Parts: sequence; C-alpha cells; structure tokens
Amino acid sequence: MINRREFISKAAALAASSALGEQVASARQASNRGGGETRPNILIFMPDQQQGSTVLPEHPCQTPNLDRFSKEGLLFSNAYCPAPHCCPSRASFMTGLYPSEHGIFNNVDTETAIHYDPYPGIHYFSQSLKDAGYELGYSGKWHVGHTLTPEAVGWTLLGAKPFPSNGPLSADRQSSFWRNAHGEYEHPTIRHAGEVKRSGWGNITLYGTHPGDYENLRDYEVVRAGMEGISRFSAHDKPWCVMVSNLGGHDLYNAPQNFVDMYDWRSIELPANFRDMMDDKPRIYQRMRYQYWQQLSDDEVKQSIAHYYAMLTMQDAFFGLLLEALDKSGQAENTMVIYCSDHGDYAGAHGLWAKGVPSFREAYNIPSVIRWPKGIHSPGRRIDALVSTTDFAPTILDAAKVQTTPPMSGMSLMPWLRNDPQPQWRNAIFSQMNGVELYYTQRIVMTQDYKYVYNGFDYDELYDLRADPHEMKNLAFPDLAAARATAISGAGNKTTDRSVWPPLPDTLDAVRKDLLSLMWKFAQQHNDQIFNNYITVAMAPYGPGVIL
Repeated sequence: MINRREFISKAAALAASSALGEQVASARQASNRGGGETRPNILIFMPDQQQGSTVLPEHPCQTPNLDRFSKEGLLFSNAYCPAPHCCPSRASFMTGLYPSEHGIFNNVDTETAIHYDPYPGIHYFSQSLKDAGYELGYSGKWHVGHTLTPEAVGWTLLGAKPFPSNGPLSADRQSSFWRNAHGEYEHPTIRHAGEVKRSGWGNITLYGTHPGDYENLRDYEVVRAGMEGISRFSAHDKPWCVMVSNLGGHDLYNAPQNFVDMYDWRSIELPANFRDMMDDKPRIYQRMRYQYWQQLSDDEVKQSIAHYYAMLTMQDAFFGLLLEALDKSGQAENTMVIYCSDHGDYAGAHGLWAKGVPSFREAYNIPSVIRWPKGIHSPGRRIDALVSTTDFAPTILDAAKVQTTPPMSGMSLMPWLRNDPQPQWRNAIFSQMNGVELYYTQRIVMTQDYKYVYNGFDYDELYDLRADPHEMKNLAFPDLAAARATAISGAGNKTTDRSVWPPLPDTLDAVRKDLLSLMWKFAQQHNDQIFNNYITVAMAPYGPGVIL
C-alpha cells in the first residue's frame, strides 16, 4: 500500500529518472526502428469522467505526475467533448467526427439507444494506423458501439475483454431487473451520510472508501495490461499505438483509503457557482439539483469532492506507472503521449453531480495534455485555443504521417505542437446533445467571449464568459412577468409587432443572432438533424432560413 509521502516521493523519483530515460532513448529508437524510421509511437490514457480543470497545476487536486508531464508537453485548457456522455464522445475520439456524422448520440448498451453502433462505413484512426504498419493494443473501457468491437477496427486486445460488455435488456431481463434489483431495496427514513434517497429506484451513497489498495481494482488491471503492451510492442521494429482507458473518476466516488487520506475534506472549497439556485436555467437543471443533490449538506458535498479528487489522484498514480513503463522501454523520446478524458463531472458545480443535460463547462471541459519530446517545440506552454475531442484522431494521424482518408471533421493540433506563429484555427466550439436515457435536444455554440445554448425543451441560455466565467447569469432568460402582462393586456396582438421573443437588448440580440448563425452553419456542414421547421419543434429564436 502506498501512502501520501511514498506517492509524492515516487513521483519525484520518476521525474529524476526521466532525463536518464531520455538519454538512452535515441540509441534504442535507432535499434527498434532500423535507424531511419521517424514515425512516433502513440500512448493514450483516457480515464473516464475527469473534469478538465483538475489537471491544471494550480488546481487543488493532487496530480504530481501530470504536473511534471505538463511541463514537458502542452496543456490545452479549453478542450471540450461534443456531448457529456461516454459513448458519443468516445466515438468522436475514434473517428474525428461529430455525433451527427458517426451516429452515436447516447448509451449504446440500453434499450433507449438511438443507434446501437456507428453508421456503416465509418472510418477509425486505428484502421489507418494499422494499414500504415502500426501495432495496436487496447486495454479497458470501450463504449463506442454495442456490437462493434476494438478488434473490428484494428486493435489487439490487451488483457481482459473491454467493458462494459452487457447488451440491451431482454424483456425477461427487464422484468428481473425491476423485481430483483430495485423492488427489494429498503428506503430508511433516516438518511445516512452521503446518501441520496430515491424512492422506488434504490438509494445511492455518492462517496465511500474502497477496501484495500488500488492493486485490487480493475483499473489497475487495465493499466497493467497497457504497461505489458508497451513492453511487448517496444521490442519489435514497428511503431505502435497503445490506448488505456479505465473508469477513472466515474461516479460513485470510491477510492482506496490511502488516496482519500491525502485530502482534508474540511479544507475543500465549494465551487464558486455552488450557490447558483438556477432560477434562470431550464427546469430540468433545477429538478436535478432539488430532487436529489439538495439532500446533501455542505459538509457532505465537501466530502464528495474530496473523494472525487482522491479518485483522480489515483489516476495520476496509474499514469505514472504508464510513464515509467515507457521510460523503461527507451522509446519516450519519440512517443506522443496523450492524456485526456471522454467528458467531465459537475463535481458540485451549480449544486450538481455526475453528468447529463445541463450545459455547464464542468461536464464538457476535458483534460487535454500532450507530450512528444521529439515533436513538440517549446514545451511547457498552456494553450487556450478552442479544442474538440474530434481533434485527437487527425492529430494522431498527422503525427504518424498517415493521410486522413476520408477527411475528418476535427483539426490536427500539430500547428500548436510545432509552435507555428499564427495557426489557422476555429473561433467556436460546438456540441450535439440528444439526451441519454431521456431525450433532450440541445446544441451549444461557444466562442471565447460568449456561450449560447439552444434548448429544444426549455428556455435557451446565453452567458457572457468574460464577465461571468462560472455561468451564473443566463442573459437569455425571458422576462416572464412582462410577457404575461402583455398577453393579459392584449398589447402584443398588433399585426405590426414582429419582435423576436424573448426580446433582448440590441447588443445581446446581435450576439444571439451571430451565435445562432454559427450553429446553423455548423449543423449544415455536419449533417445535423435539427432543421425540421414544423411549428411545434422549430423553437430557436432565429431559424436557419434567416441565417443561411
């Protein structure tokens, strides 16, 4: 078992040994590549559900390996997933496409799946790498398609079968599911610490302590398989790509005691927007907070945050093991290492937990750190350019000098790695959310200054990100009292009254129109299915006919 002092000491030792590992890298590269090969190896670590801000060096979450790693590479602080859910984001990572293009919008392993698998004929970066002579190894969570397997798109499995591996519930299994898994739950009148009462659904305890050390966890087995893959592939002459993906920071938040002990929950600060009662936000956001999460006291919220951080510190320890295996291989110099996640976690922001339909940064912003000693100019930079999950696949293929055929929707990050003076880059980021097990059509368009959320199920949202980075004030929330007064008086029934509802000040209305213009153009370019102009579903204040 490793305690805090040993953990930080181990990280320091790894930092000290890094220089030695890189000294021998060139010689071993020549041996393993026949002297003339320049294509990099690729190592990807994707822990699940990690909030992007937790990898920033100033964040209270303790990640000594990532802190060192960031200094040796590039940290992209404004990276976002296309939907705050595993399946669409992982499919976008693998294909460089958006959900409207690859077909995965929600959970592929439930009866509510919009599509169980990506559209036929979709191309994956792994296929291109394999065709180019790479050896590929995959370990851990998959969740890209229901019947689609990693092997079908070029990967060799490392260790156990990827999870989850359960299929849609049959009618018999559904009946058993309700009767046995839920019908026999007890619902005590006394709520225990960290517990959320859910009558008829089964109560949950948001945080706890996992018995034993991390070596008893499946996440460790996933990482161990990845380490063995690095060792095996590095002994060959071919370049390789290893991807390791585990449960990471996924709720419920249960970490081994030694990682929990690294945090004093009493000193944890509540998120800056924790007191947002969301009166100007969609009602489903409010319902999520008040029906469930409001049951937790402030102290329980702090303990939940501490346990979430403990899980992420454990991921940092796992990452250190992978980096150590890479150093031992002697191939760190010419290996592009990517640390990312599929989506974030609200972790108490706006009083919410886990992920879902709320549009806030905490669930969409993901970690994005890349190190490649041989391929990055001026390492140690933090870049605030708007980055999408779709950018990883074209970046990997660009670095490997493999042509992206057919073209991908993402953009290669190589200009940032080369430190090009003025790279041509996007000015907005986009999301495509169609709900999870419950369907909510939502689209987000965000620039560095503003964020607009088109909610097909409730009022829209508009945030001034410079003045309101924590997304507390919805500038698009209508003045309902004025609207009702107008309706009662009949003053809004004149044929000359053609104002867009809800009315906004001219400057904000211009911002809204510009952002919706970007949204509709993006939807047109990426074959998004939100153009139906029937009166009951065409709810955006400015439709595509005005913009396009």
